[in-house]
Amino acid sequence: MPVSIEALGIDRLSVRERLELIEQIWDSLPEHVNPDEVPAWHLAELAKRRAEADASPRVGKPWREALTRFGGGS
Repeated sequence: MPVSIEALGIDRLSVRERLELIEQIWDSLPEHVNPDEVPAWHLAELAKRRAEADASPRVGKPWREALTRFGGGS
């Protein structure tokens, strides 16, 4: 059964409510996902980004460190 934002009423939410919903959905995903459940183009994009990261010098901070800096980490 296809799900649409209209059928779920998401189109009637404010931007803030939509962002909160996105966060709830993101947090509800399991830590480990079976690759069979991930679209092939997602896996291809992930492989491309990993290759780019490996090819370039390490710049930036680990995600957890950045999150803590901006008040989101615990």
